[in-house]
Amino acid sequence: MTRRMPTYFISHGGGPWPWLPQMRAQFRNLEASLKAMVAELPELPKAVLVISGHWETEDFAVMGSARPPMVYDYYGFPKETYAITYPAPGAPGDLAQRTADLLRAAGLPTRIDATQGYDHGTFAPLYVMFPEANVPVYQVSMRHGYSPEEHFALGRALAPLRDEGVMIVGSGLSFHNLRMFGPAAKVPSEAFDAWLDETLNADPEARTQALIDWEKAPYARVCHREEDHFVPIFAALGAAEGEKATRIYHDVGLMGGVTASSYRFG
Repeated sequence: MTRRMPTYFISHGGGPWPWLPQMRAQFRNLEASLKAMVAELPELPKAVLVISGHWETEDFAVMGSARPPMVYDYYGFPKETYAITYPAPGAPGDLAQRTADLLRAAGLPTRIDATQGYDHGTFAPLYVMFPEANVPVYQVSMRHGYSPEEHFALGRALAPLRDEGVMIVGSGLSFHNLRMFGPAAKVPSEAFDAWLDETLNADPEARTQALIDWEKAPYARVCHREEDHFVPIFAALGAAEGEKATRIYHDVGLMGGVTASSYRFG
């Protein structure tokens, strides 16, 4: 009997960090948390579904390739990092279609994309979690406009997959202002992180509303000038809306000043 999978919002780290020794050392706490995620699962997932801060479309798109290609959506890294492969298979069987059907049933505009590949918000953390690439992986895009309500609806629509062996991961960063990495990030990232932890441990109904109104949080638009790396939390929480939040990763002083966190729901 398949047991219900938890959902996650993870801070996925920078670029191709697992393949670069210095960066990997910097993200050692993140690496430990990703490995612990796998250890705590009730069973090996049938598939991992990722909503990444690096893929957005006009509608909601479901990755439909049996062998997704790679998307090297980072800049300024060594040449060899543009030849990385993570050969996990895509959604097995009719799972991509099942996913699209759930979204359409919820009234969300949806299509299957047969060409989209894995971006680094997916292949970097998944390489650490499942280095043998033996678990199918597929993605659902964010939608342009970043509507919190729509992305909560996305998560609610995806929730039945948890009982079908699918692990849902929102992959972003709890602080994502590239111009402020370093000491300038210390005060805003600490304040936003404290708000996020307090909010996620509030009453579920209040928690949802507070996340919808996230721009009222301390330093919200300093920490997220564009919210592409925060939006995945709406889907992850929407798929486990009434369930407990547990912080599974917390770093202070990352990249010279950033406080960052990841959470499990359920």
